[in-house]
Amino acid sequence: MASKLIATTLRRILLKPAASPILRHPFSTASATAVEPLEDDTNGISMKGVKISGRPLYLDMQATSPVDPRVLDAMLPYYISRYGNPHSRTHLYGWESEQAVESARAQVAALINASPKEIIFTSGATESNNISIKGVMHFYKEKKRHVVTTQTEHKCVLDSCRHLQQEGFEVTYLPVKPDGLVDLEKLRASIRPDTGLVSVMMVNNEIGVIQPIEEIGKICKEFNVPLHTDAAQALGKIPIDVNKMNISLMSLSGHKIYGPKGVGALYMRRRPRIRVEPQMNGGGQERGIRSGTVPTPLVVGFGAACELAMKEMEYDDKRIRALQERLLNGIRGKLDGVVVNGSEESRYAGNLNISFAFVEGESLLMGLKEVAVSSGSACTSASLEPSYVLRALGVDEDMAHTSIRYGIGRFTTEEEIDKAVGLTIKQVEKLREMSPLYEMYKDGIDIKSIQWTQH
Repeated sequence: MASKLIATTLRRILLKPAASPILRHPFSTASATAVEPLEDDTNGISMKGVKISGRPLYLDMQATSPVDPRVLDAMLPYYISRYGNPHSRTHLYGWESEQAVESARAQVAALINASPKEIIFTSGATESNNISIKGVMHFYKEKKRHVVTTQTEHKCVLDSCRHLQQEGFEVTYLPVKPDGLVDLEKLRASIRPDTGLVSVMMVNNEIGVIQPIEEIGKICKEFNVPLHTDAAQALGKIPIDVNKMNISLMSLSGHKIYGPKGVGALYMRRRPRIRVEPQMNGGGQERGIRSGTVPTPLVVGFGAACELAMKEMEYDDKRIRALQERLLNGIRGKLDGVVVNGSEESRYAGNLNISFAFVEGESLLMGLKEVAVSSGSACTSASLEPSYVLRALGVDEDMAHTSIRYGIGRFTTEEEIDKAVGLTIKQVEKLREMSPLYEMYKDGIDIKSIQWTQH
């Protein structure tokens, strides 16, 4: 009765005519929101000192993705009427929330060919990475004192490893080849008798390269070392089979696959069993590995997003590949000096990281105000330093400074791609017109051979 009353009241509020006109937008990546910027007038939008004609095109899918409307539909009942704590064992509200959580657990497990019992819900991939790396090494600290990872991992993995180093553990940071892929022989040679974990990201968040996880899994199995992979950027985008890949631990995120922010999961293999030391103490939820009330609406949304990804992965991949080709060919058809960072063969099509010679990246980003893109990871884009991922690939510092990451997703349209191509070409040409180095390059002068002197 109470839930019906709340739902009725909420409907009245939502359907009540507004005193002032409300701007309504059709669903798209450019306008999937009901919240307007702080200053919005007939001349455009102004926020944080930047003024643009309207909401920009959204091509930053690696930072986050819009919530699929079907995911939101699945979540809403657990905000409005089925709002019970899933850990309440004495009444219907708790029972139905618990059932919803377990259903979502099965949906996440199905997408990676795991058992629902192997899925632990967390707040996101960062927490899952921390539990995996610090939790495993702390549990096996008496015998295992060494971790192997790569130089191009997500910042939360690298920081977790540095934290372990401060505690006396040893970490090997493997270099990657110029295409961004790990050298399997170097990986094999780095494993020691006291190696407790190998951690390699499945799909890189900055350059989109897909690491050979199945081959890495075979090496880890040969040495009986658990393999952890950060699959936040891979889940729902490429096929994942934890058994075929011999993965022991895997970090997952909801908001990278058109689900809600604030929820993720940790896959933990049961046979052979992998053990971790919990990083949070509390009520013992999630088998004691991640205490705290499981947020039912978020978990339901994550499960729905996984189920949709399972059904639509093949279609999405085909469509996104076509859009990526359209974007890259459109830019390359009009501009020279365009370099794709990372392997063009072994990469997720929705991530296109490009460097533009003779263009300063920050200036290009500021000029592309009508396209929401980034110069790298959202977790490190506040830094003016060139991307550590690109530096690990051996990219020259000047080219690393000019990189732009385009993120293409489920709701990206051909019209948005064409507009992004046009705006990018216009801005690059504008900046190159002001570059004396580009003039010298066009005149056939080898820029790298010039001996510059200070005055």
